[in-house]
Amino acid sequence: MCFEKFSRLSLVASAVMAALIPATALSEEATADEPNADRQRSAPRIEVIRVRGERNVHNHDETGSVVLINREAIERVQPLSTEDILRRIAGINVKGEEETSIVANFGMRGLSASESKSLVLEDGVPVAPGLFIGNDRYYNPRIQRIERVEILKGSASLRYGPSTIGGVVNYQTKTPDSGVLVSGRTGSFNLRELSVEAGNRSESGDAFGGVVATHARSDGFMDKGYEMNDIMVKSGVSLNNSQELGLKFTYHENTANISYRGLLLEDYLAGATYNPAPDDYYIQDRVSFDVNHAWDLSAAMRLNTILYWSQTSRDYWRYNVDTAASNAAGRWVYTDDLTGNNRSFERYGIETRLSVNHDLFGGNAHTEFGLRYMQEESNDTRIRATRAADRTGLNDRHIVDNAESYAAYAQTRIALTERLAVTPGLRVESYEQKRTVLSSAGESATTSNTEFLPGVGATFDVTNLTQLYGGVYRAFSPASNGVALDGLTDQNLDGERATNFEFGLRGSAGRVNYDVAAFYMDFSNQVVTGNSDPNLSQSNAGKTEHYGFEMMLGFDLGAGLSLDTNATYIPKSEFKSGDNRGNRLPYAPEWVANAALNYSVNNFSAAFVAHYRGEQFGDPTNSVEIPSNAAGGIWGGLLPSYTVYDLMAQYDINPTVQVFGTVKNLTDKRYIAGLRQGIYVGPERSFEAGVRIRF
Repeated sequence: MCFEKFSRLSLVASAVMAALIPATALSEEATADEPNADRQRSAPRIEVIRVRGERNVHNHDETGSVVLINREAIERVQPLSTEDILRRIAGINVKGEEETSIVANFGMRGLSASESKSLVLEDGVPVAPGLFIGNDRYYNPRIQRIERVEILKGSASLRYGPSTIGGVVNYQTKTPDSGVLVSGRTGSFNLRELSVEAGNRSESGDAFGGVVATHARSDGFMDKGYEMNDIMVKSGVSLNNSQELGLKFTYHENTANISYRGLLLEDYLAGATYNPAPDDYYIQDRVSFDVNHAWDLSAAMRLNTILYWSQTSRDYWRYNVDTAASNAAGRWVYTDDLTGNNRSFERYGIETRLSVNHDLFGGNAHTEFGLRYMQEESNDTRIRATRAADRTGLNDRHIVDNAESYAAYAQTRIALTERLAVTPGLRVESYEQKRTVLSSAGESATTSNTEFLPGVGATFDVTNLTQLYGGVYRAFSPASNGVALDGLTDQNLDGERATNFEFGLRGSAGRVNYDVAAFYMDFSNQVVTGNSDPNLSQSNAGKTEHYGFEMMLGFDLGAGLSLDTNATYIPKSEFKSGDNRGNRLPYAPEWVANAALNYSVNNFSAAFVAHYRGEQFGDPTNSVEIPSNAAGGIWGGLLPSYTVYDLMAQYDINPTVQVFGTVKNLTDKRYIAGLRQGIYVGPERSFEAGVRIRF
């Protein structure tokens, strides 16, 4: 899509924004958003999830590990994707398939990075196209509109669901400041990116509106080019001293020249950097709309309700291969047969949370009740075409999946003493799934399941600057329709269940701050493939065990220098039953570590960053040799460890102009990022430079 179309979309977004904001609510002299201002004068926020205790990083209310990444830290990293941020966080392993992370590929605490069991939210709303019907990786929020990232692990995850076995990642979007901020960057692989943030606020501060729009295009590393447009419109108004209303609209489209296929081994070893699937395309678009209402029923009681809707489509066009010719050539050789695996998803839901501050057992308590109702539907088609037909042909598979789900939870944080607080809670998830095969005379099947998920956590303030925390809770991830109703038969698959334990210590001492946590996850019935019964593709036979440590340590070295480090050590991430018993889970390295040496003085800041990922297996069989040919089946092998270094800097020319630049993979390290049908190569050394200008 050209810049002309992008401009038209920006005008549409501006029109939508204008329609959402009362004309009398805006003025030329906008009031800045003061975080400590009275609630009636603050900007209404579109969010359900909110981490408390940010005022004092050593006095969290949350009973599990919490990581907060603000806008300043995001801009310092200069990321191209959300996973540029996540891979620097303790406990997270990223399986990179291309540099902009169009689909999500990350695992938490020893869970496979190719089958994440973590919940991804944007402003408290699920962003995965299907939580119960499957295909949870087909949309990943764009980093250009993200203000802050929240990562919650351990019993802090109990309030959210489903699929919180690893934890929760919540991307909070920007609320544009008054005025206009234009940012652009260019770089290697012919990268060109332009973003515009524009906003305004009423003189009283009771209403705001804004838009964030981004156009980006690149030839991509290994010629995996893309062209992306992303628009977000936000507005809000304080209806009175006790009620706020917020609205958010998003539009996203992306056309990417990517595929399931990577390089074959011989070409990888020879240093090849061509696109192994030059004619395959992943085409994605998404529209969403959220309405958030907050109501202070009293000084001690607040009701937050969010209504959300989204529609996502994903067309994946891939050419078939001639396996024998590919083996002979040592690279993929394609036929003229083209297959379009094209899917669309629609979701709507409503979630409400009532928060109450009260007294209990002679101490202060905070209780929260939550309810959620959600409907999901997907439309799955498979188009058989040819090169000459250009993406038109016979639909030989047409499946419609539906899921209706309900959730309820309650938890109370009880201050037993001035130092000790305990938080018990219970979550219930109930859902019904239905699959209809329209290409098979409309045959259908249904199944249902209900999960009870108790948990308890605690915090203990050892000193004003040191806190112990921990807890135990049950978590689950639902089996998707294609698994639970495989062959249009109820496979009687429960959700994937895990009992999780965590114990940690966080605090600060002088110039040092730290957070160390030990965790244990007992996966009682992980759904796995490879069942010996030929009538079942999946089974409840999988049991896995995970335990390890996360360590975060920061030093203020003085003279503008600081050092931030973290490491994740997972000695065990292991199958405990089935054919792969004793094997390590794929994409779950024993060690992942990060270190950043930062320098900041006056208007200049810079960072030298190192990222280490230990060796990991590519499949559950723990095969060591990577296949050398194009044969079918699971692509496995041992992926070697690697370390990459990045250098980034930014300089404020004046209060309104900032320039920035980065060198990524400074030493031009060649490494294997992942395997699927071939080898995914990690991006080579690249350069980027940009500017931000505020008007």
